[in-house]
Amino acid sequence: MTPLEPVSGHYVTLELDGLSHRVYFEEAGSGIPLLCQHTAGAHGAQWRHVLGSEEVTRRFRVIAYDLPYHGKSLPPEGKAWWAEEYRLTKDFLMQVPVVLSKALELDRPVYIGSSIGGHLALDLASNHPDEFRAVIGLEAAAATPGAYLDIMNHPRVSNAFKASLMYGLTAPTAPERYRRETEWVYSQGAPPVFKGDLYYYSIDHQMSQEELAAIDTRRCAVHLLTGEYDYTTPLALSQQAADAIPGATFAPMAGLGHFPMCEDPERFLTALRPLLEKIQTDGEAA
Repeated sequence: MTPLEPVSGHYVTLELDGLSHRVYFEEAGSGIPLLCQHTAGAHGAQWRHVLGSEEVTRRFRVIAYDLPYHGKSLPPEGKAWWAEEYRLTKDFLMQVPVVLSKALELDRPVYIGSSIGGHLALDLASNHPDEFRAVIGLEAAAATPGAYLDIMNHPRVSNAFKASLMYGLTAPTAPERYRRETEWVYSQGAPPVFKGDLYYYSIDHQMSQEELAAIDTRRCAVHLLTGEYDYTTPLALSQQAADAIPGATFAPMAGLGHFPMCEDPERFLTALRPLLEKIQTDGEAA
């Protein structure tokens, strides 16, 4: 008999924008809570390698959730969602980890996310610094205009096309099996969701230098990591964002692209390890 993995899945009802949302998440481990946000148009399966890392789960309670409308988190029953265009906004996206943390009674978790999740790290540090002890932004920048395109939700454009675009954002040095897995996850999304998520990514997330400079890393530490092959968020953009935030850190990730946690998990965990150790040490010293 094949033993079960030490990963469990649960549903929790969250009140977001006055509506009840049945949100799915998976978790493993114990210790400091680590909330994991997936990329646009995807779902929490992108974090399966972190959930399965005993090195991480010995010290952190890893929680990877599916945003509403993504993966196993279906659209809400309380409105005719099919009668309106799906569009992810900054206000709604910020609510999800904040409300989820309160629902699970987490003690100032660490937040980590990539792409839209990386941008969200900056918005959370700016707007909800006391809810999180640290945020880790993967592929994060102050703004990335130009990606909110009709081609991302068109009857003549298949999910296979969108998934193939994302394959092109993985590092050419990453293991092929994980590059293809990353592509596969993208092929599973509902057609309007990818474009709708890019509304936040490309339009609603626009941080000024003044907003970045006002982030207090003494209240919420900010760490940015970006893959060298990510052409949607070049290293320079992440470096500029980190430079504008007093006390923030930035490090490039050699040999990684836009989806570091799932395209090459071993290399990603090597890059992540020093940050997790620092966060744990800082927590013990507090």
